Amino acid sequence: MTDDDLLVIRTGALVDVVEGVVLHGARILVRGERIEAVVPDGAPIPEAARLLDLEGLTVVPGLIDCHSHLVGDLEASWIPAVATTAAQEALAGVRNARDTLMAGFTTVRDLGTYRAFVDVALRDAIDRGIVTGPRMAVVGAYVTVPGGGGALTGLAPDIELPSDLRFGNVTSVTDVRRVVRALLHGGADLIKVISTGAVLTRGTNPGATELSEEEIRAAVEEAGRYGASVAAHAHGAEGIRNAVRAGVRSVEHGSLIDDEGIELMLDRGTYLVPDIYCGDWIATEGRRRGWPSETLRKNDETTDAQRDGFRRAVAAGLSIAYGTDSGVYPHGQNALQLSYMVRHGMTALGALRSASLVAAELMGWSDRVGAIAPGRFADLVAVVGDPLEEIGVLERPTVVVKGGIVVRDDRGGDPRS
Repeated sequence: MTDDDLLVIRTGALVDVVEGVVLHGARILVRGERIEAVVPDGAPIPEAARLLDLEGLTVVPGLIDCHSHLVGDLEASWIPAVATTAAQEALAGVRNARDTLMAGFTTVRDLGTYRAFVDVALRDAIDRGIVTGPRMAVVGAYVTVPGGGGALTGLAPDIELPSDLRFGNVTSVTDVRRVVRALLHGGADLIKVISTGAVLTRGTNPGATELSEEEIRAAVEEAGRYGASVAAHAHGAEGIRNAVRAGVRSVEHGSLIDDEGIELMLDRGTYLVPDIYCGDWIATEGRRRGWPSETLRKNDETTDAQRDGFRRAVAAGLSIAYGTDSGVYPHGQNALQLSYMVRHGMTALGALRSASLVAAELMGWSDRVGAIAPGRFADLVAVVGDPLEEIGVLERPTVVVKGGIVVRDDRGGDPRS
């Protein structure tokens, strides 16, 4: 390769999330999609290299949302998937993917669509450059009991859903193994099991267990044969413990987690992915839009409890990866939760690491994303201000780069030379 293949990104300040320090005037050397080196200001740079000048801005790694739902329109107190085609769901996903990337989230772990495998198609379209969006790891469909937290509920009993809207329904350990294999053969990167009821799924109880520990263990074992991990939707304390004992890699939501669950997760090395912002959005918008009292009650019962559990988990030193449940609230607002995490017990550096370094570790993608370091993709976000002093500046990205390509630049003009 020649020097004109080299991109030099000049920064005002760079947050090294690995070492927990800020490097002033650092330069990032990029070849192709990957970072080749990070060098100090004044280091010799080949004259033929291209320049992206971000002087005056603070640069952080591309952010990661470990719990998103890009496919389809916003979830609500009803399920829109029955009123839309798979094509409509996919096209809504195209918009959502772009909004997510423009918000500085260059990677997502997408944890479920009611129409099976539409997320796989969206991921593949992004990877092929057909669609603009973040790097995606996807689950294909929810693994859920019929009528449970990941199922379509509230329909008349004589309505039979098409197979793609009930693909992940299981009633036994044998069913679980069959569905997990089918999801992975169909292109899923990981598996999502529904251990308890849900807030938005009508007729379910977030505190009640649904899949048994034995069934979840079967999912973990079957996924493990393919080198895949399992994420568990779990609000209730018993459902959390069942999932952790069964060997899941992450607990999603964790709203009613108890101290026993926290200790068990610490012992097993299980990650927590708590969505501590979206309860406020549901409470405000749900009441404004006239959502059913059942939905609002369940949200009220879990929101403050979840934030209390988050504080205890932070204090205990639990590994917490950033996940927002975007899709429950509008895409592109993914960074709003960072301030909530600081407000409820994390340092600003801890919150940033949660959305970069720790999130990459959870995904098993530490060789690709999560830090501005040699060998990783040149994914980064540049902002005005210091996110370690005011984490909220990450809600207003000025420049977003994915794989060495500028996908957003709000400064006007062309800073490259």
